[in-house]
Amino acid sequence: MSSPPPPSDIFDDNPYANHPSLSSIEKEVLWEYAKLAENLKLLKQKTRNLTEQPDIALQTRLRAVESKMGLVFTLFKASVWGVINEQSVA
Repeated sequence: MSSPPPPSDIFDDNPYANHPSLSSIEKEVLWEYAKLAENLKLLKQKTRNLTEQPDIALQTRLRAVESKMGLVFTLFKASVWGVINEQSVA
């Protein structure tokens, strides 16, 4: 089989279109597999970039949420403590 073209062309041109021993459906299926393989490579690159270089803006937002959750948890514990104290008095 012929080797696929560079990744930039795989989505535009079917690299198997001129292969003489393939039927039209085989050419289309192989092209879809080639596009899927390229999409998976791009996904792998993007996930690798995310794991190697953390998103600073996301970390900042998550820290803000973390501190708010701590405050909510403290207020929740205080309200539960208040309910427990009211029940033991009554």
